[in-house]
Amino acid sequence: MRAHEAGALHGNDLVPQWLPYPSDVNHLIEGLWSKTTTRNANGEVEIGGVGVSAIKEQFGTPTFVIDEDDFRSRARLFRETFERAFAPLAGVEMSYASKAFLSIAVARWVREEGLGLDVCSGGELAIALRAGSDASRLTFHGNNKSDAELSLAIEAGVGRLVIDSLEEIERVSNIAAKHGTRQRVLLRVTSGVEAHTHEFISTAHEDQKFGISIATGEALEAIRRVEAEEALTLDGLHSHIGSQIFDTNGFEVAARRVLALAKEGQGAIDRPLSHIILGGGFGVMYTTQNTPRTAEQLATQLAAIVENSCRALDLEVPRLGFEPGRAIAGPSTQTLYTVGTIKDVELGAGQKRLYVSIDGGMSDNIRTALYDADYSCLLTSRTSEVEPRIVRVVGKHCESGDIVVKDEYLPGDVERGDLISVPVTGAYCYSLASNYNSALRPAVVSVKNGKVTEMIRRETLEDLLARDLG
Repeated sequence: MRAHEAGALHGNDLVPQWLPYPSDVNHLIEGLWSKTTTRNANGEVEIGGVGVSAIKEQFGTPTFVIDEDDFRSRARLFRETFERAFAPLAGVEMSYASKAFLSIAVARWVREEGLGLDVCSGGELAIALRAGSDASRLTFHGNNKSDAELSLAIEAGVGRLVIDSLEEIERVSNIAAKHGTRQRVLLRVTSGVEAHTHEFISTAHEDQKFGISIATGEALEAIRRVEAEEALTLDGLHSHIGSQIFDTNGFEVAARRVLALAKEGQGAIDRPLSHIILGGGFGVMYTTQNTPRTAEQLATQLAAIVENSCRALDLEVPRLGFEPGRAIAGPSTQTLYTVGTIKDVELGAGQKRLYVSIDGGMSDNIRTALYDADYSCLLTSRTSEVEPRIVRVVGKHCESGDIVVKDEYLPGDVERGDLISVPVTGAYCYSLASNYNSALRPAVVSVKNGKVTEMIRRETLEDLLARDLG
């Protein structure tokens, strides 16, 4: 594209259609904030009975603040509702998708709330084991697992390894044989479903890196090959269609195709495949434009989909598995920032945009730049009666794309030193955090019953320099 005068090819409509003008710019919108997030009598936001100013004073900013009660209650809700919905069938196993966010404390919470854990790297496996997770309830994923990672997983007694390619079958079998064990495995299959989500988090269409294709016949061949390996036991199939999904239509198509493969595979190896995992990817509310389904709605609809598909195939219903991650971790967390530079930028035609710079940015939340994700925010250190203005919340990094919140209303008197919070940052924010511009990764703290616990300490300059050998 030829260079052009700024603004000539871009509309100056500041406010997206989905973003309503707030009747109260201080209001905590239900669904965006964790369950114990409130405003106290002084107008300051508290999480778990702890004010944001006290959190800043002790831990600085940016800081990820996890509402422990909220996280635990969401994990428990998913387990209980899905167990109830699938009890009349063959039952269900719920695992937390640790790639959303994992720490030693989180792994312990998950175990205590009765969920398994899925991991997809040697590092995630190490955290799970350090937390005392039951290795038999771990599922190890990955499209390019190294021999060292496979050996670590098999030696630890990981419950299931998810095989992602035909090539991996022999490697897993050889490593299991060297350890003198028979390893239980699942086959990650590609169902050909085009989930209605961002291209980078849609994971079941054919032209991508994950899985073994059902359509080409490779998945059926993989079933035969695994069955022939003495060091492997094929438990079943694994499918994942993507992330941030708001309806069950994609799951319905994927379930029908995966269950049809299970029926065909049963004929090929003369025994049933007892376990089918349909992944997770359940959507959450990042802004008022999102309307996620409840755990109860998801569980009821997915159970009906599986039952109807199996009836149509004349297939005995297998035991199901699901892996919520974002839906548990995301809404439980908010990121606390301190406001710095504020610029009132003239856009022409009488329009202005207020740029509010914070002390974090794409190093602690890359999702806006990476996925064009939308977020909300709120002034949390105080309330204001000043007329709201449309703002763009930006980071401190050397990138024009360093945007955390593209469009939101904040009070027109927002100023340097104020604290603002961005909600629903518990999934894929700290997990994707970086040291871009040699930034220090933030602290992660949990709050519960008026107490703050440091889960992951803030990086220091000494941490940053320690691995640089000069």
